[in-house]
Amino acid sequence: MPILHLPLKGVYFDQIKSGEKVEEYRLVTPFWVKRLEGRSYERIELSKGYPLRGDTSRRITRPWRGSRKTTITHPHFGPDPVEVYAIRVNP
Repeated sequence: MPILHLPLKGVYFDQIKSGEKVEEYRLVTPFWVKRLEGRSYERIELSKGYPLRGDTSRRITRPWRGSRKTTITHPHFGPDPVEVYAIRVNP
């Protein structure tokens, strides 16, 4: 089964690593529809930016627990509500 790779900004990576953040958001765009709709993965690999291959301190591997569509308001996406995929990243 394939692996879903999600590069993250440092602040979001640290929040997921500490357990503070349990979902990662991606806008509903043709790019993410193709990767998430009707697909299943073995696991998710979260990375802090784009680390070197051997840098395990900047990578987290979690089991695939699915995603769901939802509407949120988040400073990262601007002041208006947007439709996103909420990808479960808790262990």
